[in-house]
Amino acid sequence: MALTASTMVPIGTQAPDFHLPDVVSGKTISLSTFADKKALLVMFICRHCPFVKHIQDELTRIGQDYSTSDLGIVAISANDAKNYPDDAPESLKALAIELGWQFPFCYDETQETAKAYTAACTPDFFVFDSDRHLAYRGQLDDSRPSNGKPVTGEDLRAAIDAVLAGEPVNSEQKPSIGCNIKWKSTP
Repeated sequence: MALTASTMVPIGTQAPDFHLPDVVSGKTISLSTFADKKALLVMFICRHCPFVKHIQDELTRIGQDYSTSDLGIVAISANDAKNYPDDAPESLKALAIELGWQFPFCYDETQETAKAYTAACTPDFFVFDSDRHLAYRGQLDDSRPSNGKPVTGEDLRAAIDAVLAGEPVNSEQKPSIGCNIKWKSTP
């Protein structure tokens, strides 16, 4: 595991479109799936990473807490499933069902979407406004698997709440820290 930080893409960056299969429903998910939502949370996560395992219950709570709000949520895994079989679509589907996720969990087999978003680690979070301009990129909160701090989601939740309220997001944003995305080796 290589400890990796978010790339911290410039605020205001336009959300790249994508067309990815939801591992649970099989439906193709894209930006237009969330066209009626005021805000969009794009999360790059996986199954095997200890940093994601540490926060997966909070991801479930966020999904539940915002399920009736104007927030669209999509989780994407881009890890090389050949070398990391826990991150294969069937395993991701089992995780989503086990945790009761109501948001789509997509598999980015080509890794093109992760590259377009300049996702670097799992977890990596991006919050976009109604025009799909980046308002927040960074950490869920200050908790890490071994630092003893509680998982609250406070940084991400504050950003989501600000965007939903039409207010500016705090400009002091800390990068997410986690495992590097497991890129496929190029031949």
